[in-house]
Amino acid sequence: MDKIDLKIIEMLAADSRRSLADIGNSVDLAPSSVNERIRRLVAAGVIRRFTVEVDPAALDRATQIYVWVALREDADEGAFREFAGTDPRIEECHHVTGAWSYLIKLRLKDVSAVEEFLSDLKSANFLGRSETVLALSSPVEAGVIPKGA
Repeated sequence: MDKIDLKIIEMLAADSRRSLADIGNSVDLAPSSVNERIRRLVAAGVIRRFTVEVDPAALDRATQIYVWVALREDADEGAFREFAGTDPRIEECHHVTGAWSYLIKLRLKDVSAVEEFLSDLKSANFLGRSETVLALSSPVEAGVIPKGA
């Protein structure tokens, strides 16, 4: 990967609908050469997907919540990971070190929906204990990628 590849990635990250001609003008390459570089980056797994950023409020999910989760000792971790991968309320799930098992980022309609989420974790016999943090604002944030909206 060279400086041109990095510039192409930067431009696509800012706007994945950018034309090949526009990118080519910025990096002094023909659109066909830009297209070939993008194909190579995708094939190599450097670019994993092209996506769109959505306003969470438009999806009625303006409230951002973080939940530290410690799984029960008898919890089926594979089933928990499957649950986390398919639950549309979960925007991110990270297996972490320390006193907690996972850190989950939720997008919910409002704070009251947290109780329902935690209840679902308890009903599935996943939740040993948890700590919930409400994000008041997000001065720096990655784009929202809706899942099962």
